[in-house]
Amino acid sequence: MAVVGVLALQGSYNEHMAALRRIGVKGVEVRKPEQLLGVDSFIIPGGESTTMAKLANYHNLFPALREFVGGGKPVWGTCAGLIFLANKAVGQKTGGQELVGGLDCTVHRNFFGSQLQSFETELSVPKLSEKEGGNDTCRGVFIRAPAILEVGPDVEILADCPVPADRPSITVSFGEGTEEEVYSKDRVIVAVRQGNILATAFHPELTSDSRWHRFFLDMDKESQAKAFSALSLSSSSRDTEDRPKNKPLDLPIFE
Repeated sequence: MAVVGVLALQGSYNEHMAALRRIGVKGVEVRKPEQLLGVDSFIIPGGESTTMAKLANYHNLFPALREFVGGGKPVWGTCAGLIFLANKAVGQKTGGQELVGGLDCTVHRNFFGSQLQSFETELSVPKLSEKEGGNDTCRGVFIRAPAILEVGPDVEILADCPVPADRPSITVSFGEGTEEEVYSKDRVIVAVRQGNILATAFHPELTSDSRWHRFFLDMDKESQAKAFSALSLSSSSRDTEDRPKNKPLDLPIFE
């Protein structure tokens, strides 16, 4: 059985653990680098991203987290976890925070405003429905949530949502030497996938809809299948190389 690690420093890790139990999957709380060695996939939950970053620094987790992401095992970040995984974050507190990186996107830390502007809405998720069944919408719970402003060419967009009318106006700069501009689009990206990385700006673990967790577990199955295929190809190649060049291949005998 696959073992899913959940970063358990702060935030909604208990809710992720409960969601995994509901679908019969073993979850383990991770607080130290060595605990990552025993898991097949990893969830970085929502919470207060600056506090989580300070605690991760205290436990020297960042090198191990980057190695885990770079190693190709599935990783899912929800809300604050999305910020952790982004290559670039804007709208941060003074001094910023350390990021794990790996996800080719720019995220705004508090795009939707303060805690008082948290909200719930229905999201169109046709790709989730195609993969896991059910309705082509899901409930999105946004709690002082981030949003993804732009993505790289290898990032698949899984969901976006309308920008609330009461959201405070924000100005963003998309790179050094570029002028700041007001974000004026009427929709914003809130769920993406890039290879082994899944990221959502909202909290599926706070709903009864288990499809996002199943979707993530299917990523683990894909990862294991690819690893097995690569191992089989490597073994086959070695067997061919080891055969004497003058010996014909054995053919199957049918009786």
